[in-house]
Amino acid sequence: MTATRHFDEELNQLKDKLLTMASYAEKSVRTAVDALIHRDDNLANQVEETDSIIDRLEMENDDFCIHLLALQSPMASDLRLITMGIKIVNDLERVGDEATTIARRARELNHEPPLDAAKSIPEMANITIKMLNDSLSAFVSRDISLARAVIKKDLEVDALNKSIHKELLELMLNDKNCITRCLNLMVISKSLERIADHATNLAEEVVYLLEGKDIRHSEKFNKLN
Repeated sequence: MTATRHFDEELNQLKDKLLTMASYAEKSVRTAVDALIHRDDNLANQVEETDSIIDRLEMENDDFCIHLLALQSPMASDLRLITMGIKIVNDLERVGDEATTIARRARELNHEPPLDAAKSIPEMANITIKMLNDSLSAFVSRDISLARAVIKKDLEVDALNKSIHKELLELMLNDKNCITRCLNLMVISKSLERIADHATNLAEEVVYLLEGKDIRHSEKFNKLN
């Protein structure tokens, strides 16, 4: 086997490793949201167990990326893929952390009376999970249009988060008995917003991979140009 072919196979291994980690991260978010909606402590516990797997994969994948950088002399496009891999690993690990936060807050809420508020959280969760899924699909299929659609969708999640926080703040001002529950829901909403940010980061990395264009520090409406 030639050195070039061996390196190509290692790059394919990197993609597979990233997708495996991504599947765990996406599963954690879905399970955490289900734990909240269905008031299920067992689901919340599963999220914490999965987070340990994600943490282990983070270390393994970081080491693999460093191996590729240290032992090979990648061309520009391959170098972008490897550096993107390091960033993806970081974002996915943080997605797992946010899913764990949601699960823990859900577990607290499960032992309190249900609160008839923040009904748009499931909608926000669905958008966030789709953003995460689409950003990974854009990476696999090298679909820059899909990546840019994810970036645009982040504005919608931001707006929902602000709306939820406003609703819960007003509720706390009117009813002190619901403060703890409202604060837990605020944290969950913020975690979903952060997961959407990480999905956006992944989509921005896809743009960088395919175009060599770094759009991370552009304003969101300029990212679509």
